[in-house]
Amino acid sequence: MGCDGRVSELLRRHLQPTLTYWSVFFSFGLCIAFLPTLLDLRCQTHSSLPQISWVFFSQQLCLLLGSALGGIFKRTLAQSLWALFTSTLAISLVFAVIPFCQDVKVLALVMALAGLAMGCIDTVANMQLVRIYQKDSAIFLQVLHFFVGFGALLSPLIADPFLSEASCFPVNSTANASSRNHLFHAARVLGQHHVGVLPQTNQTLPGSAPKGGAETHVSYAFWIMALINLPVPMAVLFLLSKERLLTCYAQRRPLLLSADELALETRPSEKEDTSLSSKFQPHSGHEDLFSCCQRKNFQGAPCTFFTIHITAALVLFMTDGMTGAYSAFVYSYAVEKPLSVGHKVAGYLPSLFWGFITLGRLISIPVSSRMRPATMVFINLVGVVVTFLVLLIFSYNVIFLFVGTASLGLFLSSTFPSMLAYTEDILQYRGCATTVLVTGAGIGEMALQMLVGLIFQAQGSYSFLVCGVIFGCLAFTFYVLLLFSHRMHPGLPSVPTQDKPLGMENSECYQR
Repeated sequence: MGCDGRVSELLRRHLQPTLTYWSVFFSFGLCIAFLPTLLDLRCQTHSSLPQISWVFFSQQLCLLLGSALGGIFKRTLAQSLWALFTSTLAISLVFAVIPFCQDVKVLALVMALAGLAMGCIDTVANMQLVRIYQKDSAIFLQVLHFFVGFGALLSPLIADPFLSEASCFPVNSTANASSRNHLFHAARVLGQHHVGVLPQTNQTLPGSAPKGGAETHVSYAFWIMALINLPVPMAVLFLLSKERLLTCYAQRRPLLLSADELALETRPSEKEDTSLSSKFQPHSGHEDLFSCCQRKNFQGAPCTFFTIHITAALVLFMTDGMTGAYSAFVYSYAVEKPLSVGHKVAGYLPSLFWGFITLGRLISIPVSSRMRPATMVFINLVGVVVTFLVLLIFSYNVIFLFVGTASLGLFLSSTFPSMLAYTEDILQYRGCATTVLVTGAGIGEMALQMLVGLIFQAQGSYSFLVCGVIFGCLAFTFYVLLLFSHRMHPGLPSVPTQDKPLGMENSECYQR
């Protein structure tokens, strides 16, 4: 059976769980891109800009915590599905409750709950798809992350018609120019294109809380998103029902549907199995991050086992960090000198970036069936470095900024699923790759965004592109170290042959 026929057969066999896992990532996408509502939420809670920024920081922090702890729910299919059902239902409830949060502390707690749910979804859905499809998981992971981009693209489109066109700040308090610039900079970082509607004069100080002012209708946007998301937990509940996991007397189910049958097809040969150290028997399941770090799981493990985990996590630390930092600061970079793009025109840049991330993930679906994940990551990282260098050279050209933004979206789009599939393939689906990589990506998205913000304020807009070049080069360096670790790792062929592209040497699709 050809590669396409095999993938089609696998999808037919696991169609319902696969569609369910894809849909839960749509819920994840809805939650990561409604930052344009920040200023409306600030008016709703009568809070200062620093206070409302901590609300979204609490979401990111709890997302990281949820990603690290998500592996706890992997032990049985019932635990995984109930975790996904609870998380997706919690997201709908969060959307429904946000309009009623009149206190910034209550809003922070609600957003923290959303972050925990998102982190759990991120780890569990990736983990389950990898377990079902194993060596064939690359294409299914690409589709999974396409749904993230689709949700992230849809969320601001739903919110946009309900965003306030007038400022809720009192008009009788005037700030000096430096304070006004600080407000605009912070709002651009956190609120992206919505800040363009703020008046250029008569602004309150950024530390003061708005009282009264324009009425906000953003509540309707959150209620619409809650309704749109509601079929997702229902889909998970339907899968639980099909697997007979709703009754209190249901016996424990296997980890994955009919994955045992699939495991027989994709199991490495005995020769490959015995090539690993007989002492090294890592836990076959993907635990949560803290369970993964227990010494008993790694006794006798070769050094390359650890370097593969670390270097792969560092690659995603950089690439996901670049994604978060670029989407947050490209607006600020565009409106500052030397480009001085108008606020309305610059407001399209974050949408363009996320739109091409979604398009790139859609394109990666057929590409991943023909190209090995290692090759895709290599092309992506080279493309990111080249794009940042071009943007740096032509930093005075607005057209290059828009073209470069679209190019970065394409190259960064498939890096995470390709890296996850490649790393799991190296480790033969043992170890803790999914948990470690998801956690590393989450830390990078939070840490690099803060780092770029500090450097941007201290050194000016030009430093934004310099940071991008440095981060891109570091990601490529870590990827080279990962390839070297793969070459040295016992039991798996790692040197690409001359007649096959990099990373395609083990694919059944190329053994023709």
